[in-house]
Amino acid sequence: MAADHTRAPVLEALDEYHRKGRLSFAPPGHKQARGADPAVREVLGDAVFLGDVLASGGLDDRLTRGRVLERAEELMADAVHAEHTFFTTCGSSLSVKAAMLAVAGPHEKLLIGRDAHKSVASGLILSGIEPVWVEPRWDPRLHLAHAPSAQDFERAFEAHPDAKGALIVSPTPYGSCADLVAVAEVCHRRSVPLVVDEAWGAHLPFHPDLPSWAMDAGADICVTSIHKMGSGLEQGSVFHLRGDLVPPELLKMRADLLGSTSPSVLIYAGLDGWRRQMALRGHELMGGALDLAAHVRAAVEEIDGMHVNDREDFCGPGLADDFDPLPVVIDISGLGLTGFQAADWLREHRSVDAHLTDHRRIGAQITHGDDRETAEELLDALRDLARAAPELPRAPRVDVPPPSELRLPQALPPRDAFFGPAEHVPVGEAAGRVAAEMITPYPPGIPAVLPGERLDEPVLRYLRTGLAAGMNLPDPTDPDLDTIRVVASGSESSLLRTE
Repeated sequence: MAADHTRAPVLEALDEYHRKGRLSFAPPGHKQARGADPAVREVLGDAVFLGDVLASGGLDDRLTRGRVLERAEELMADAVHAEHTFFTTCGSSLSVKAAMLAVAGPHEKLLIGRDAHKSVASGLILSGIEPVWVEPRWDPRLHLAHAPSAQDFERAFEAHPDAKGALIVSPTPYGSCADLVAVAEVCHRRSVPLVVDEAWGAHLPFHPDLPSWAMDAGADICVTSIHKMGSGLEQGSVFHLRGDLVPPELLKMRADLLGSTSPSVLIYAGLDGWRRQMALRGHELMGGALDLAAHVRAAVEEIDGMHVNDREDFCGPGLADDFDPLPVVIDISGLGLTGFQAADWLREHRSVDAHLTDHRRIGAQITHGDDRETAEELLDALRDLARAAPELPRAPRVDVPPPSELRLPQALPPRDAFFGPAEHVPVGEAAGRVAAEMITPYPPGIPAVLPGERLDEPVLRYLRTGLAAGMNLPDPTDPDLDTIRVVASGSESSLLRTE
């Protein structure tokens, strides 16, 4: 029987809750906005509080006999060709951890592209999974990483035949994509699952001119952030499952270890509504976004000092396999500015917020929520930036190492280094020591340093010069990076002996 995508079970149940005038003597304590602070109600509006009800014993009955969430998840799975879908209100940072835990356990190996998000590293620390890092395809000219190739995973499996599966990020925050069909085939020849961190790919299933998405490419688990490129609220994420390599009850059990017992119905409603919107109008909306992105890309290319990274920049031998044009990534090195400077100027002087920023680029993602008016506002702001650039102070240089110097050797498992005895040393004395913390330029959120990696001077210099130039490093214990948390002197050898 065909799925009825005109239905939205969560939204319909929420509407019924209000129509019946249910009176709750259970959380949340604001009691449908009545107890909320008036100043908060003025800023947020009462609709936020009216949509904030208990998932069970509110939206559904105490035994969830209405199957509200289950029906919404079934419709989402149908929309993206998955066999099972699970909603989470804790973001893809939770979803990817649940996926990892469903594939490997403590002291078991998992092949992971080293361009993975910091949430993957957090999953390693929590789980005790042993990472086998698969090197990304580094572009030494543009100084960015693309996902590893199928051949890279093939070689890693040959060296580690006991690995329980693989995890890859595609698309990257820059919009470059892997050949997921080929990577999945490498995994399935060994009867192990492929997990795809597709956080930036919620829109991919809904237009043929976009890259292939994980479920159609044969991946076993796919993690998607609906709030990034879709219409969901922040923290709205789903993970999809297909095939028989990972039992659905196992994935759900692992997710229950991490998820909230008080999920946000507001976020559920956003996920449900996005699925209906895309199932009914996705082709039209994504087609409009693609046309708008093409317009923006062409117009930015006409601005002196700016270049839009495109398929020719990102795809080819040794680079990415495919390309999503909606993340408009603009190289502004021709203006003599860093992306950090440009983003700060756009926010302060034109009230325009860029997304991705690095030492030479800014990112302006175009979605189905944009139109000609927002596009022209962006373009006007970028033209103003180009005119203002000659008068802006030159930013400190970010010393980006070549790929051969950017990767640090893994001396200890991430979990052991993170939880083991640690001390802080001056950054000038940290080279050669084993890191006991993550250090992550954000966005895009790919750690430059992971617990257990042996620090070297090129990476430390990159982080110090980046910080001086405006790089955001949200996770080191010393935000000024005067000191680094490292494995305590004398503890490294004892930790190795316990392995």
